[in-house]
Amino acid sequence: MLSEVDVFISNYTLVDPEIYQLWVDGYSSSDAVNILQQRGVCQQTNASIELLASDVLDHYRTYSLLEKLLHSPSKLACEQLAFQIEPQTSQMLIEMYYEFNDGVIREIIGKKLTSKNRKDMDEVAEKTGTSLRSCRRQFDNIKRVFKTVEDLPGSLVTNIKQYFLLPEELAKRYAAVVFIVCLRFEINKRKLQYLTFPDLYHCASSIMFSWTYRITGSEYFDTDLDREFLLELPECRVLLENEKHHKHLVCVKLKPMVLDRVYQELDVNFKFYSRAIIGIAGSLHRTRELRSFFLDLVEKCIEPWKQINWTHTDLRNFLAAFTQCALDMDVLKDNELRDAFERYMKVITSCLLRMYHT
Repeated sequence: MLSEVDVFISNYTLVDPEIYQLWVDGYSSSDAVNILQQRGVCQQTNASIELLASDVLDHYRTYSLLEKLLHSPSKLACEQLAFQIEPQTSQMLIEMYYEFNDGVIREIIGKKLTSKNRKDMDEVAEKTGTSLRSCRRQFDNIKRVFKTVEDLPGSLVTNIKQYFLLPEELAKRYAAVVFIVCLRFEINKRKLQYLTFPDLYHCASSIMFSWTYRITGSEYFDTDLDREFLLELPECRVLLENEKHHKHLVCVKLKPMVLDRVYQELDVNFKFYSRAIIGIAGSLHRTRELRSFFLDLVEKCIEPWKQINWTHTDLRNFLAAFTQCALDMDVLKDNELRDAFERYMKVITSCLLRMYHT
């Protein structure tokens, strides 16, 4: 008697993290073999160079087949049946593929995410010492994430985690990139080249946390700054009308805390610093001025303080006194104006202290 038997053969896809990292970093299979040989893999495993080359090539073929799925991480993790991959391995594949180099991303985010700029990645590769393939992968990842979440309401971090299955910290870094690109901040000027991606990430995160809408809903986007808040800021000019009183309070508070040289200089130039800080506040509701936010901070605030050799502590003390003394004045007794000024200074202080490299 004959009987029918259904047979199913399964084989888990093996991923070597070391080889996968070399593939992600853009090395060719032959380069990867040379690197692994230099690391002593052949001696450790008693394998010939031919066997190592065959193994690496096999892994590279697998990763190339997986790459399309990595463009849509949810498909890799949940929907596809072609590859038998354990959940923890799938997560590792996604995280390593979407990880990015700070130096490369610093070069990318100052440009539009166009095909022309993608072709110019060879300049980025040469400048950062990163392979061209890796630079293009990072460019494509940024563009992919940006296109997916730019029009989604709600939290950027939450949306990125949901659609790309990235861990919290990496999702936050991508959110900052999307935010900077969306608002088209000018960060490519020569005077801003000293700013690193961690600097921009810090500042963008501060702005997102304090200057976007405080409520959530289908009509609110993480890339939208609170318009009512921005329109309230020009009213902070009332501080300039009471500049002498504000200056007196600040100088009294700072005199025991700073050197005589710093105090004398502050006494002479307080109005310039005050007008710079309040002037930036009054122009943020205009798109063009908002885009030049980082440049304004450098030209109007940081450069003058560097010329007189303020220390980081001097700056921290001044910004704290400037803020608190203003909040103590009767001219800011209106709750909405007081809240707007405090909300503004929280971000300005955070950004200036981060951008003030000594």
